[in-house]
Amino acid sequence: MTEVNTEIARRNMISQQFRTWHVNDQDVLDLLDTIPRERFVPEQYRNLAFSDLEVPLGHGEVMMAPKIEARLLQSLAIKPLERILEIGTGSGYLTACLARLGGHLVTVELVPEFSQHAQQLLTGMGYENIEFRVGDAASGWDQDGSFDVIAITGSLPVLPEDFQHALNKDGRLFVITGESPVMQAQLVTRLSSQEWHSETLFETDLPPLQNAVKPQIFAL
Repeated sequence: MTEVNTEIARRNMISQQFRTWHVNDQDVLDLLDTIPRERFVPEQYRNLAFSDLEVPLGHGEVMMAPKIEARLLQSLAIKPLERILEIGTGSGYLTACLARLGGHLVTVELVPEFSQHAQQLLTGMGYENIEFRVGDAASGWDQDGSFDVIAITGSLPVLPEDFQHALNKDGRLFVITGESPVMQAQLVTRLSSQEWHSETLFETDLPPLQNAVKPQIFAL
């Protein structure tokens, strides 16, 4: 894809996918216009970088569709000094977006190759506010304190309470919950030490995090 075609595809993604999907925060739109999504897509799928679909990454994982990433970023309303936790580094693209919006980012990935590749790429692009972790965070992550923002990049059949407790007061968490084919994107906000508010944003479908906790089934 030539440089000119890349820019046309990027602008089409913004106008045809984001704006029609109620993404109207200009800061988010400007961010997604400047970060080169194509650099994070596996080479064999580079021509799909701006398509409205999930791009395979290997190991059974995918990049979220661009419009889901855009809605995630808009809904979290990240402020410049906020501390962010990302569950699922994946390609590193959303990691880049989160790090540009916030103050400090911890990103956790189960697949070591993904984490290593993302770290090399993002370090080479000049990012200095990201800490990379390799581990299983499907049930929560308590190794780096609490956070103002948590973004979970794979779906969860149920949301473990540890994630909610890892939020600071007024902190926000984006997660897609449920089971295929119908799942719900949720924004969870911590109101106080023992009170949270959950808002359903939209319906979608996304592969689950590996080792995600499944709902209990009670037999009579």
